[in-house]
Amino acid sequence: MSRLSYYGFFSILVLFSFAVSCNKEGSEQEPKVSPKMETKTNGKKILFFGDSLTAGYGLNGPEESFVHLAYVELQKKYPDLGYVNAGVSGDTTSGGLARLDWVLNTKYDVFVLELGANDSLRGLPTKMTEENLTRIIREARLKYPSIKILLIGMRTLPNMGPQYAKEFAALFPRVAKKEKTEFMPFLLEGVAGDRRLNQDDGIHPTAEGHKILSKHLVPYLNKLLK
Repeated sequence: MSRLSYYGFFSILVLFSFAVSCNKEGSEQEPKVSPKMETKTNGKKILFFGDSLTAGYGLNGPEESFVHLAYVELQKKYPDLGYVNAGVSGDTTSGGLARLDWVLNTKYDVFVLELGANDSLRGLPTKMTEENLTRIIREARLKYPSIKILLIGMRTLPNMGPQYAKEFAALFPRVAKKEKTEFMPFLLEGVAGDRRLNQDDGIHPTAEGHKILSKHLVPYLNKLLK
């Protein structure tokens, strides 16, 4: 599959997937919180903060999510490592910002930020998304100055128009550069567009897909845990 058709197919799948989280008027339904897994630890701790991808939507259990799989792999090197999965299906950057203070109720060493796809579905101004992500990062650092942050980039839908798509894609690396965070361009690399690795909705990865997401994520987290 060519690079253009690859991302085009992914964009169509995103439109279908996130549309199911909206009602007929297009307003977002109440987000559903994923099963929250927290490991007890005396060592470093990772907070995964995102939407349905982080939440592990549609899996048999949180143990199949890329979040838990990455933790299992990292624990080989960091036996005392702990984590919390704070993924909420359907969440926007505004929703994330609203619940951030409650989520930051304990100290974390690493913060993985995966939000934005639902903003683009609703056609929210890219400036708003950028401001929200920036505020999330700054508020996390204000509470825990030594926290290390990984921002995960997203892509938008073709029906929003080329200008919106360009602005949306550009905001993530710009925020990462401005706020001096680590940056992962695209979580779904190697999974998006592959029907064998996605659920029937065409966008949420299967357990096998989550294994690939985990494999891609681990090197970024290894860097931040040093």
